[in-house]
Amino acid sequence: MRWDELDKQPCSVARTLAVIGDRWTLMILRDCFLGVRRFDIFEKRLGITRHVLSDRLRKLVEFDVLKKVAYQQQPLREEYRLTERGLDLHSIVLALVSWGDKHMADERGAPLLHRHNKCGQIMHPVTVCSECHEPINARDIEVEIGPDWIGGDEFGM
Repeated sequence: MRWDELDKQPCSVARTLAVIGDRWTLMILRDCFLGVRRFDIFEKRLGITRHVLSDRLRKLVEFDVLKKVAYQQQPLREEYRLTERGLDLHSIVLALVSWGDKHMADERGAPLLHRHNKCGQIMHPVTVCSECHEPINARDIEVEIGPDWIGGDEFGM
């Protein structure tokens, strides 16, 4: 499987990685969820080259994860805002944060805490079943080929 052909694979993980699967893109998304919107602020916070930042932002706009919105007309200045598709990546970013807090934190613990606006409590993400709402983990799930993919040998299952 070639890196530049991931978006053609019959695998949702591969197709997703084709859009967000490099470290700079994930760091840009992290900053988006922290409220960063402007090119110069991304550049300053991340210490990323203008070329790489431009490339990653262009790709996120191309895949409708971010949209450019004018905040000034003379001269034209634009900022990057998360689209609905981009907002749907929040659970992925939050899961990465949670894993990092658990497995990569030093003795000081998590660098940022997440407070649930509705109940006011510091929260940790939990994956639950969409049907019964019980918490789930990898051992609780069985994978099946989707009904429109039956007979496909692409999965090696």
